[in-house]
Amino acid sequence: MTLTPEIRWIDTPEALDAACAEVAQAEVIALDTEFFREKTFHPVPALIQFSVGGPVWLVDPLTVGCTESFRQLLGEGPLKLLHASSEDLEVLAHWAGVTVAPLVDTQVAQALLGEDAAMGYQRLVQHWTGETLPKDETRSDWLQRPLSDSQRLYAALDVVFLLEVWKYQREALEQQGRREWLEADCRELLAQALRSDAADEQWYRRHRQLWRLAPRQIEAYRLLTTWREGEARRRNLPRGWLFSDRVLYGIAERMPENRYQLAEIEDIKPSQIKRDGDTLLALVKQAHQCEEAALPPVQPSPLGADYKRRMKALKRVVNERAETLGLAPEVLMRRRDLEAMIAADLAAEPLPLPQGWRGECLSAPLAQALDEVKAE
Repeated sequence: MTLTPEIRWIDTPEALDAACAEVAQAEVIALDTEFFREKTFHPVPALIQFSVGGPVWLVDPLTVGCTESFRQLLGEGPLKLLHASSEDLEVLAHWAGVTVAPLVDTQVAQALLGEDAAMGYQRLVQHWTGETLPKDETRSDWLQRPLSDSQRLYAALDVVFLLEVWKYQREALEQQGRREWLEADCRELLAQALRSDAADEQWYRRHRQLWRLAPRQIEAYRLLTTWREGEARRRNLPRGWLFSDRVLYGIAERMPENRYQLAEIEDIKPSQIKRDGDTLLALVKQAHQCEEAALPPVQPSPLGADYKRRMKALKRVVNERAETLGLAPEVLMRRRDLEAMIAADLAAEPLPLPQGWRGECLSAPLAQALDEVKAE
């Protein structure tokens, strides 16, 4: 395959609609984006690339908005191929106001074939085609105009090989009977993209030291992180530019009642206290006033013997099953999911067992492993 594809630049609605008409009957479209988000919460789209084989269209979102025909192309019609799609889905949702579907993520496909669970695009292309792609524009400024010839070629090559890669991946997945696994995982990717705004209240669960806090402190941290998520979106600023997880955790740990106590939190800045101090203290007060029955449960310590026995037993099940299937263990089940199972088991709550094809592979042996631990 050529490393010098025909490139067509799109900077008007008419040109974008014409390109959509040209690819409307295709079965598969390779798609990618370039974006910038160092200073913003929402990604700033800088370039959108697509191809169905042959020419590559480069859409300039700095000068042209998404047209209705392109929106329909993204949200309906042909299968869309993306690699490591989560941020691209966010870019396109923000720019086009649509969820890309149907979708195949070639990184997910590769993981289900027993390869590196997070294989990059350049390695993927080399794996299936033997071609070595240039790396010189990896950290390029995609917001500059005009883009250099080198930038345009780099961006075009990001989609040129996806179609060929998918051809090989599809054949391998079908031979292994895993095409349905991929379709299920890609549907879940889209579901996660749709849930992104609704996940603000669950951000607090990501902190690895949550188990060190009492329920009322956990509630404070939940309120603080939920507020930050909403404010980061509203102000369009990175989370850390408002407050880092470290600072919010420190506030929840100390539960300050006034600005003097708030100022004692490690790493908090006077400008942050001046701007948002009253709001932070109000959230802590809200946690103080929360009814006992409404508080989050205490989190189990990963240092405890009961916890460690359960984690060891569950990891053994996952590792053995992953080895049988030829998959990386993290593809089969994430550590975060194992931790959620252990917390539920220690609290005598229903187990959040995996669903779908993972449930078929793992649910019964995972539940049995926990039963055996409790019987020891």
